[in-house]
Order: sequence, then structure tokens, then C-alpha cells
Amino acid sequence: MLKWLSTSFWDYIASRILRNRIFLLVLVLLFTVFMAFQWKNMRFTFTEANLLPDDHEVNIEYNSFLDKFGEEGNLVVLGFKDEKFFNEKNIKAWKKFISEIKKDKAIELTLSIDDLKVLRKDTLNKKFNLVAFINNDSISDGYLKQKKTEFFNNLPFYEGMLFNKESGAIRFAIYMDKKIVNTKARKEFIEKYLSKEKIAAFEKETGLDLRVSGMPYIRTLNAKSIIDEIGLFVGAALAITSLLFFFFFRSMRATLISMTVVIIGVMWSFGTLGLLNYEITVLTAIIPPLIIVIGIPNCIFLINKYQQEIKNHGNKAKSLKRVISKVGNATLLTNLTTAAGFGTFIFTDSKLLKEFGVVASLNIVFLFLLCLLIIPIAYSYMPMPKEKHLAHLGKNYMASFINWIENTIRHHRIAIFIVSICILVLGIIGIFQIKISGSIIEDMPKKAPFFKDIIFYEKEFNGVMPLEIVIDTKKPKGALKTVTLKRINELQETIEEIPELSKPVSVVNLVKYANQAFYNGNPDFYDLPNSKLEEALVLTYVKNSTQKGNENMLKSYVDSTGQYARVTTFMRDIGTDKMKKIEERLQDKINLIFPKERYTVSITGKAYVFEKGTHYLIGNLVQSLLFAILLISFLMAFMFRSFKMIIVSLLPNILPLIMTAGLMGYFGIPIKPSTILVFSIAFGISVDDTIHFLAKYRQELKANNWKIKRSVHSTVKEAGISMFYTSVVLFFGFSVFTLSSFGGTVALGGLVATTLLFAMLSNLILLPALLLSLEKTIANEKEFLEPTLDILAEDIEEDNSNEK
Repeated sequence: MLKWLSTSFWDYIASRILRNRIFLLVLVLLFTVFMAFQWKNMRFTFTEANLLPDDHEVNIEYNSFLDKFGEEGNLVVLGFKDEKFFNEKNIKAWKKFISEIKKDKAIELTLSIDDLKVLRKDTLNKKFNLVAFINNDSISDGYLKQKKTEFFNNLPFYEGMLFNKESGAIRFAIYMDKKIVNTKARKEFIEKYLSKEKIAAFEKETGLDLRVSGMPYIRTLNAKSIIDEIGLFVGAALAITSLLFFFFFRSMRATLISMTVVIIGVMWSFGTLGLLNYEITVLTAIIPPLIIVIGIPNCIFLINKYQQEIKNHGNKAKSLKRVISKVGNATLLTNLTTAAGFGTFIFTDSKLLKEFGVVASLNIVFLFLLCLLIIPIAYSYMPMPKEKHLAHLGKNYMASFINWIENTIRHHRIAIFIVSICILVLGIIGIFQIKISGSIIEDMPKKAPFFKDIIFYEKEFNGVMPLEIVIDTKKPKGALKTVTLKRINELQETIEEIPELSKPVSVVNLVKYANQAFYNGNPDFYDLPNSKLEEALVLTYVKNSTQKGNENMLKSYVDSTGQYARVTTFMRDIGTDKMKKIEERLQDKINLIFPKERYTVSITGKAYVFEKGTHYLIGNLVQSLLFAILLISFLMAFMFRSFKMIIVSLLPNILPLIMTAGLMGYFGIPIKPSTILVFSIAFGISVDDTIHFLAKYRQELKANNWKIKRSVHSTVKEAGISMFYTSVVLFFGFSVFTLSSFGGTVALGGLVATTLLFAMLSNLILLPALLLSLEKTIANEKEFLEPTLDILAEDIEEDNSNEK
């Protein structure tokens, strides 16, 4: 079973690699070219991340809504808050601006001042006609002043939809073709007509501050920000890791070799996305820089071991062989634990996380193979390192750091345990203060102009995130029944009482407007008909108005059968707690006014689905973290065959996770899709230090005849340097993500960096302290029998004799 991990196996691998150098390099080159050709299959996602599985009840209801009413996220809004709009110059400029947009085939409908229609009663034909609100042949400042008054005072149907009567803010609507909302055509339309240059030109001509928003616009600009940041992250990660690597090793060739390895790794990661036909999402976009950050520690361990071997005996061939045979096994195990941390996402029910887990875990294994092949082969063609290249192994600052570690674990073990317990208690207290966030826009770049426009619409129109309520009357044409309209009206009154929600729109608003038009546009009659006779007359006019192709009056609010009605409102960017209270309030009202035997009412919409998806995802990721801990525990059991060693190895890695979770609670960082990833990623990576430390500790026990104290201190001296180097690289590498304009990515980078830094200290201080304190029960030769890592100890005595 363990044959492939035996010393003879790794000796064989080492000899095969060094004897077939050219063949292996050509193989790597050909595979790199193959992966590069897969880049053409990469594509960015044009839809929002769906965090729920397809068969989830909430998803089923949302898809049912889309089948009946079409894509809801096809609205783009353009608005401003400026009295200067209603003058001849600006109206004409606006007409010119919007007319270009209306001509595009991507547009289904526009609702703008120049083509705004109002209902007029046609007594002769007993129907309503849609009449232009503004006569474009009569435009003058005086005429527009009159129309402005009429707009704000006589059209309550459009209040909350097109204007805010109190503040004077105005917005107009562009409805895109629902078929292209989730395609590349949406992106092309936004970039063509609503680019920064187009908007700036209009603002310069009119002096108006044009605000643009809506889901198609937000998604396009948000996606562009993500794509732009991929290059930023990759460049910054390469820069910071290469500088740190050179600072530690003071060797240009070692730095170049390492950069070559991780750059090829990045190319393979992009190729994997194309090969598997996965879309680039907000998660898969961070994999290339992750490859750089995770790959450099592999290079550090291998190159550091090579230089230590050269320093010990000066035999190049022997050194290269030992790099593969001695460090290869431990590096394989550490990469497997890291891959396991990412691989647990594969077992969630979220397509987004599954794809992230597959690509990340595959490329971590690829990265191990690249390091194992390229580094020894590259050094085999190069001259031996000079003394200056080996000087870092005895740097004073490193000696001081290691001496401080040794002194602490030798003389202050009780203090170590007290501090650890305090951190544990404080972390648990902080965990209970963590909040959950299910906001769609919370992680969007706060400094981006489009985010400021979102805030504008939140303030003036209570948001742009759609929330839908679907009423199934269980009977054809039931949505237009008097009793149904009154129930919907009562529900809308409740919605209007909730400050976080905008004024709702439904068939009720249309019937109210028709009633107003029936009474010759008098706004005092903007209400449901008061009698059956009045209702019959008004609905007769409405039905006659929709018979000759003008079906737009009803189709936006009622499905083709008349059985289903929708109530649309928009909500502010609110927290999950508020959203839950709003949902409960709405559900209580729905249960009260819609008898279940006559109606089936469901709440849906993008904002609602995302909020539910967040809760679902958190549950899945907690399970994935527990699975990661369990999986890595099995790996530890496989390596050490000792239950006590499993506990000892896990404690220094779980403590940093608890500390980070506590910090999230204290600093108000909520649990959300981006931050929940921190724990599985950090745990998978931090365990690497534990494996390297315990592997070396096992070697030292064999070499020192099971003398615990001497073995622990020897392990700290040798393994501590590599652990420090890798942890510093990981800290600054993940800190690169704090350059992001996305709050979630910033939190992810900062939290993982903090967790890994603390994990290094925990593995260098708490882990040795535990080993020393439990030496009588944990280190007897029979119990601490770990055949997997025992193979690494066979040539320790030879190493020691060489050093002597």
C-alpha cells in the first residue's frame, strides 16, 4: 500500500527525472502549448452566480416566474436630480441621446419623457388610447414648465416608477430584449451606448449629472472590474513573491526558476478553465494568483533543501537526488492537504463552488509536478551555488528569530498555553457576534461610479434590486377579478409601509390608472373602481384597449392566461436580518389575505434568491470545512498512526481559524460567500507547516535516539527557516488581494493572510510546546509509529555524519 511512498520509490523517481531531463522538459513544453490553445475556450459568465442547486425549491419557483414573465433583470434606468432638465435645450439633447439607444435591436421598450404615453379615454370606441405626453412639435421652455407640473402632479401611476415627487428626482427606463440579457450582446450594448465617454459627453452638453443603473448595467461593469483585476492580481502576486524570494535567497537564478514554475502554473490554470469549458466567475478569477502564492512555498522548500545539501557535502548529483527523494514525499503530502482544502468545495451542491474546487485542486497537483520536475532539472544544468547564495541559511535575523522561538518554548510553555486558551475563549466570544450578509451589491467596488449610482437610486427610489411576489389565482382570468385586485392592493399597502422597499407595481396600478383615465385624467380618481358597475365599465375599456396588439398594457403584470399576477418592488441593500424580518412580515400578510385554498403566493426575485443562496451556501461550506478537517485528520492518521498525534497536529491549525472567526465578529466582518471560503483555504494551507514540522521531528527522533527535547529544538532550527519563509510569502501573497476594489476579495485576502501568519506562529510555538509537554505519552516508539514519514528518516544519520 505504501510502496509508492517508500524510499526506493522516490529514489527511482529521482533517477528517472534526472536521466530523462530533456524528454520531461519537452513534455512540459508541449503540455503548456496545449493548455495555451485552450485559452480560446475561456469565457466570462454573463449571469449572476446562482448559489442554490437547480432542484432547490427557491430556484424552482424563480425559474417558474421566469417562464411566465420572462427575465426580470432586463431593466436599465437613467436618471438625474436637476431642475434644469425641463428646458428646451436639455429635452432635445435627451431626445437625441435616447433615440440612438432606441434604434438598437437589443432594446425591447423604452419609457422616456420624449416617448412617454398617457391614457386618454375614447368614448366612441369605449377604449383607452395611448397618447404622447409631450408634443415634440410644441417644445418651448414655457410648454415644458407646464408639462413638468403635470408630470409630477397628475400622473400618480408613474410616481415611484419614473419620479420621486418629494425630491424631484427623475428616472427613465430602458427594457432590454430578455433573450440577450444573459449573453455577450448585453455587454456590447452597454459598452456602445452607456460607456463613460458617452455619458460624459451628454453631461458636458446638458450640465446634468446622469445616473445609470439597473442589473444589466451593474453586471456588465462589475464583470469588467473582475476581468481587470485578474491582471492586477497576477502581476502584483508575481512582483511581491519574486521580491520576497530574492530577498530571502539573494539569488537571481533561484528567483527566475521559481517565477518560471509559477508562470507555467498560471498558464495551466487558465488552460484548465478553457479545457473544462468553465466560465470565469468571481471565484475562478482568483485561481491564477492563488497558484502563484501557493507555488512559491513549494519552490522555497525544494530550493532550500538543495542549498542545505550543497552546504553539507558539496555533491551536486547527490543533492539533486535528495531534493526529490527526501522533500518530494513531504511536499506531495502538503500539496495533497492543500488540494483537499479546496477539493471539499466539490462536495457542495453549488455549481459555482464545485467548479472552483475542481480547478483549484487540480492545479495545485499540477503545480507540485511542475516544481518536482523543473527545479531539479534546471539546477542540474547550472553551476553549483556559490557561498553568497548559501549565506541566507545563517542570517543573523533568522538566527535571532529561531533563538526567540526556542527560548519561548523552553522557558515559557505555561505562558504559551495560557495565551492559547485566552485566544480560544476570546475567539469563541467573537464568533457569537458574527452576522450573516446576503447582499448582492455589498462586495461590489465601493469607489466605482456605478456603485455611487446604485446609492443614488437607493436614496431616491429605494434601490434597484428586484423583489417579486407571484400570485397564482388557480383560475384563468382570476388575476383581474375584483376580489383578487383588492387583495393585491392590500398587500401593496403593506409593502409601501416598509421603508426598505420601493413603491410596488402590479396590475392594480394599471387598473387604478385606467380608472383615473375613465374620469378624464383626474388624479383624485387614481384608485380601484368603487362599484361593480364602475369596475365593469373600466375593465371593458381596458380589454378593448388590448385587443389590437397593444398587449403591453397587461402583459408586464399578468401572464397570458390571466391566472398569474406579479407584484414588483425594489429593495435597498439591506442586511440578512432585516431581509428576514421583511420576509416574515410579508408572509404574515400574505397568509392573512390570500386563503391557501384559493391562492398560491410565492416570494421570488434576484435579491430574494441571492439571500436564500447565501444561507444555503454557508451551511454547505461549514460542512465542507468539517469534511476538510476530517479528511486531513485521516491523512494525519495515515502518516502517524497515533490518535494523540492527530489531536496535537490539528490543535495548532484550528486555533488560528477560531481566532480569525473571532476577529470577524469583533470587527463587524460578516459571513458571506467570499469570507466563508477563508476557513477551508487557510486550513488546507496551514496544515502544510504541521506536516513539514512533524516530518522533520520524526527524523530528529530517529537520529537522536528518541530524545524529545533535543529533537524538538533541532526541528525548530531546521524546519523553522523554511516555515518562516513560506509563511511570509503566503502572508504577503494573499495580502495582494487587498488591492481589490471588491470588498469580498479584500476580506478574503486579509483574513487568509492573517490566519496563515498566526498559523505559522502556532506551529512553531504551540506545536513544539505540546510535543514537549506530552513527551511521556506521545513519543514512545510503539505508539508514534508513522510508516509514511518514516521513510524520510533513513538517511538522517548519513546527513549528520556529513555535517560533522
